[in-house]
Amino acid sequence: MLKREPYIDLVLGPQAYHKINDKILNYQNKKKKLEVTEFDAISKFEYFSKIKNQTKKISAFLTIQEGCDKFCHFCVVPFTRGPEYSRPVNQILEEAKNLVDCGSKEIILLGQNVNAYNFEKKRLANLILELEKFSGLERIRYTTSHPNDMTDDLIDVYKNSKKLMPLVHLPVQSGSNKILKLMNRKHTISSYLEIFNKLKKINSAIEFSSDFIIGYPGEDEKDFKHTLKLIEEVKFINSFSFIFSPRPGTVASDLPEIDKKKTLERLEVVQQKLFNNQINKNKSLENTTINVLVENRMDDKTKLFGRSEYMTSVLFSGSDDLIGKIVKVRIQKSNQNSLFGEIINQSNKKVA
Repeated sequence: MLKREPYIDLVLGPQAYHKINDKILNYQNKKKKLEVTEFDAISKFEYFSKIKNQTKKISAFLTIQEGCDKFCHFCVVPFTRGPEYSRPVNQILEEAKNLVDCGSKEIILLGQNVNAYNFEKKRLANLILELEKFSGLERIRYTTSHPNDMTDDLIDVYKNSKKLMPLVHLPVQSGSNKILKLMNRKHTISSYLEIFNKLKKINSAIEFSSDFIIGYPGEDEKDFKHTLKLIEEVKFINSFSFIFSPRPGTVASDLPEIDKKKTLERLEVVQQKLFNNQINKNKSLENTTINVLVENRMDDKTKLFGRSEYMTSVLFSGSDDLIGKIVKVRIQKSNQNSLFGEIINQSNKKVA
């Protein structure tokens, strides 16, 4: 980039953005072009551990892991983010405590491969159980996961945790074992369904969301039907789906792409099925009362905004003193993405 584009003075990688002030000053003083793209996650997180995360958001993100060692053939993350790195437990818990002290009621643990977290034999399951002890914390979530790291200890947390939400985002990418092998995903549909069945056995209310790549090189009609079959079986309630897009430097970027028109047709069919699942799930909640964590007031100031246990947006009328609290909302109507209702007080009476 520095050689190709004369206007570029400085290139920083994702593990170096904490150095941006020093590097800009260095460039101003020396007028020498510079690239800082080494994978130095340790120094970055050591730097950030000295800075208090003072966000006052009701729902806050907390990075616990970066990088990926899986090398899926379509993915550029291992090349841009480097190998898997897990932050020290004490750093994470200290940041979590600070977030809770600042008013966060929900913490979403983040990582390119979050359930691969492993620091001195402490895994994601151990972290969740430690966070469970924070009295001011109401909800715990994590994203994004890989099926191969959905270990039994993590699955078992769903038996005991009262704060871990019952929505599991677990990208499958395809319903075809043939395509999964071509993708180098290292899991099969049977192993994925085994995880699904284990979690459903623990709690039938647990729901799944996922990611799908449609039109991956080599996908034929039979492979596509396997994906549709999986969507029917699992009934994912909120998923992301995309057509295959080659990333330079990945194995899949050198493979012959399938017909774009056919891919778009398949994407439309998949998305319609996924959207129907969302609509049906939301419709099933009409005339029921659900727990909602109130996050803020909408920009137009007319409604409060919160989220259900399944991350669905919920809109209803109420006062600002409800922000940061979990309230019971009777759902009156819904659409694909949102629920609409009215708050119920402790006596099960509608609040005027």
